[in-house]
Amino acid sequence: MTPTRRGFLAGSAALPFLVRPARAQARAGYLRYGLSAFPPNLLPWESTGASAGTVKLLIGRSLVAYDKTGNLQGELATSWSLDDDGAWVFKLRRDAKFHNGEPVTADDVRWSVEQIAGDKSTAYMRAQFRSLARIETPDSTTIRFVTKQKLATLPSWFANYNMAICWKGSDPKSPIGCGPFRLAAQERGTSVTIEASPNDYKPGLPKLKGITFLAYPDESLRTAALQSGDLEMIEYVPWQSMATIEADPRLRLDEVPGAAFMDVLFNGTRPPFNDARVRQAVAHAVKREDIVQAAFFGRGKTLEGLPIDAGTPYYDDALAHGWNYDPARSKALLTAAGYPDGFQTTLLATAQYNMHKDTAVIVQQYLAAIGIQAELKLPDWSTRVSLGSRGQYDMAIHGVAADNNDPDGLTVVLDTSLSPSHGRSFGVQAPRTIEALARGRAEFDPAKRIAIYKDMQRAALEEVPLVGLAWRSQGYGMDRRVTGFTNLPGALSTSSGITLEYTDFT
Repeated sequence: MTPTRRGFLAGSAALPFLVRPARAQARAGYLRYGLSAFPPNLLPWESTGASAGTVKLLIGRSLVAYDKTGNLQGELATSWSLDDDGAWVFKLRRDAKFHNGEPVTADDVRWSVEQIAGDKSTAYMRAQFRSLARIETPDSTTIRFVTKQKLATLPSWFANYNMAICWKGSDPKSPIGCGPFRLAAQERGTSVTIEASPNDYKPGLPKLKGITFLAYPDESLRTAALQSGDLEMIEYVPWQSMATIEADPRLRLDEVPGAAFMDVLFNGTRPPFNDARVRQAVAHAVKREDIVQAAFFGRGKTLEGLPIDAGTPYYDDALAHGWNYDPARSKALLTAAGYPDGFQTTLLATAQYNMHKDTAVIVQQYLAAIGIQAELKLPDWSTRVSLGSRGQYDMAIHGVAADNNDPDGLTVVLDTSLSPSHGRSFGVQAPRTIEALARGRAEFDPAKRIAIYKDMQRAALEEVPLVGLAWRSQGYGMDRRVTGFTNLPGALSTSSGITLEYTDFT
């Protein structure tokens, strides 16, 4: 990699807002894709948001991935199963190569996982992989994960977009991946260009010769660029623009309802949010219908409990409304916690996404009605990520999807004992919730898992590691000449970039 690329991959400083990127000519086989944020970095194991994740899904690959229906499929692995001793064994394909031409081996997998689980690692999946007792590589195409306890969900961990397998000879600050595309160029703060890798192991893929990702933090400009033909595809179609794109005969909208959700996060390391009663007061203070209408133009639904999809066996209607709107209860909880007259605090969000800002404004108004005076903090997205990861806030508004559609996919937003992340509360104590998540992860019996995850929901309603606010639709807009892209179902929508491997533009 050149020094310019290395600097891009390792850099994580806040980046300036973009007014409008220069227009490039449309070309068959090449896609211009409008990102909602320029990636703070493309380090394969760090969490820096879904926009960065889209690019990382294309320049990196892991053992498994999601197919277009949302089910796990082999990627670098051809098979995976439990052996008689309860260890997970993955068999690797023999034709996969890294961008430098080196073959993908079991030693590369082991090295990557060891980097993620290392003592000084800040990887998104670090805590999960520290649950391994050891990693064995009987041969170059076999890797065996021996866990400290039974783990039913380990294969899905490798489908996360922060889980790329990298060449063992890489500099950890600039790892070499094996995705269908490789990094070709970047203009810091503005664009990232990737080109098809000659080493891809799937015949005929990727279909595109290259993709230029252009940063359009302003959602109105992003939509206008699609409408004008400056872009062929955009992510995060603003909800107020969805109907317009649907009505344009030249464009199409690929929308998934209930794909992601908005929530309130807390800093539990100091008063008042170290008290679960105060967090419960916040949970009952907000009328969610206003958020659905104001922030999402009706393209969403209220969320008064944990984000458990109603189409799954883990859903319970009573638990789903455990944080119903009840301002009288909020005031009683504040009084019991020693704040009968409320208090002053801050509410962190971002001005870069209207859904965050609009949600924050509504939450601020409803908190004021119960005596909590919250000053809004609205920095750019990169600053919001940095402040959240360092716990430099009181409350924060966040928008996120679970890692997958299994309740274990909520671990990354509920388990506040994990390494700090902008996407979960900071230092909140929720031991019963965390314990139930661990039990569910270790249970293979479907009926028992249902019971465990309902226990987990009951615990979370009391411990309040986060406050659910609203489900939201997730939409991609594109030129009708773009084919092959699929918006993945439910919580997997933010991983839909995986299907850009199958996408073409003619």
